Amino acid sequence: MEEAAAAAAGEGKAGHGRNGHAEGPAAEDRRDGGARLRGCRGFLRRNALVLLTVSGVVAGVALGAAVRSAALSPAQVSYLAFPGELLLRMLRMVILPLVICSLVSGAASLDTRSLGRLGGIAVAYFLGTTLLASGLAVALGFIIRPGAGASALNTQLGLPGALPKSKETVDSFLDLIRNLFPANLVAAAFETYATDYQLLLRNTTSGNITWEKVPVGTDIRGMNILGLVLFALVLGVALKKLGPEGEDLIRFFNSFNEATMVLVTWIMWYVPIGIMFLVGSKIVEMEDIVLLVTSLGKYIFASILGHVIHGGIILPLIYFAATRQNPYRFLLGLITPLATAFATCSSSATLPSMIKCIEENNGVDKRISRFILPIGATVNMDGAAIFQCMAAVFIAQLNNVDLNPGQIFTILVTATASSVGAAGVPAGGVLTIAIILEAIGLPTNDLSLILAVDWIVDRTTTVVNVEGDALGAGILNYLNEKDKKEREQELKEVTVEAVANSKSEAETSPLVTHKNPVSNTSSTADPESKESVL
Repeated sequence: MEEAAAAAAGEGKAGHGRNGHAEGPAAEDRRDGGARLRGCRGFLRRNALVLLTVSGVVAGVALGAAVRSAALSPAQVSYLAFPGELLLRMLRMVILPLVICSLVSGAASLDTRSLGRLGGIAVAYFLGTTLLASGLAVALGFIIRPGAGASALNTQLGLPGALPKSKETVDSFLDLIRNLFPANLVAAAFETYATDYQLLLRNTTSGNITWEKVPVGTDIRGMNILGLVLFALVLGVALKKLGPEGEDLIRFFNSFNEATMVLVTWIMWYVPIGIMFLVGSKIVEMEDIVLLVTSLGKYIFASILGHVIHGGIILPLIYFAATRQNPYRFLLGLITPLATAFATCSSSATLPSMIKCIEENNGVDKRISRFILPIGATVNMDGAAIFQCMAAVFIAQLNNVDLNPGQIFTILVTATASSVGAAGVPAGGVLTIAIILEAIGLPTNDLSLILAVDWIVDRTTTVVNVEGDALGAGILNYLNEKDKKEREQELKEVTVEAVANSKSEAETSPLVTHKNPVSNTSSTADPESKESVL
């Protein structure tokens, strides 16, 4: 009777509100509205940085379009770009500690077998995707023919003649190898080795005077990221080999890395403001965008189309084929670093935000992301390969040169190899185009046309570069998790087999836990029968 009365009282309370009035549909609507409001707040809280970053890009375009009509002086434009310059300086500030510490801790946290396996897969992925990007660019160049009928562009646009110095192909690859082994690690943080040339006067025995071009080593401004990456990897492996003696230094690099990621988290909240002023100032700097687009529109269209096909179709297909997971859902968590890449045109400057987002939003293992992303930002340049191959085909068509199969093969190989050493900074790919042009015997004086539109194409180039790095990290993370599960399954099978044979054999593998397979109801069971050898 008491239970029935309590149930009736509960039903009576359920049908009445706080004041004893009956609750109707209006109350249910209020509860549903409150739940939707809480869900909306949660969504905004989780994606606040992404929404602010996209809003910063849109606001930057609007700001540039509004201020463009004011005819600002160059000094005023530099003042407008000042907040964006601060963002670039802050991002570049954390690149050096982030690359060194993440690679040392990543290489030290992986065992030698996993390090060699993942490193081999990463190299194959980087080279394969870069070669695919180069082939796609050459094919699009022959289909669209961006340089056909555009031989008078230099006189129309009145472009300046500031071009990068031409360099022998052999010297370019030798410089790449030299930079892998820097003579001074401190100097490698801000200097890179580069070959220059001097003209020496030679007198021959017949009285003729000849000029001889002699290569001379010089140091140019810019971080030698290749040498630092190789040193950090080798140092991490060496610390792993030391065993207990190297654990203190490994913990130091791990703590340094985590502290750097905290700094990155703080910097990321400034990204929307910096992006707004970067994009706005670049729009104000444009002089005659209509003439530029109408004259080089086919080249711009072909380059961006190559980036869209490679970044929107080919790379996601590779990710899907390797993981059987939705690549676009994976990329959805990387909107902030992709927007940062679009605004800064720098793979290196995007690295801090990429590491943060790929770990927090996509759940990639820290050991994988901090091992592969710094390497990818240095050697994996899919977008740059498309940009360089398209520029080479464009300049060949501009000079009415029909490329033969040997030259096409040279373009593919040279672009794939030279993109490894391309600087992860704005306009870094333009310098490597000279290597390709020298390799196939084309003049480099038409590079001024590439420089004129580089600020447009370089944005999509950087986006594809960092997208390739991120998808590669996702693939390696999936393969590492799969391998870990397979090893755990093999260990379980060995354990089950050993338990089944424990009756007949007096001893099994010392790495297997022995258990008593028969339940013993006696309270005086021998405790040693359940004890593990380990």
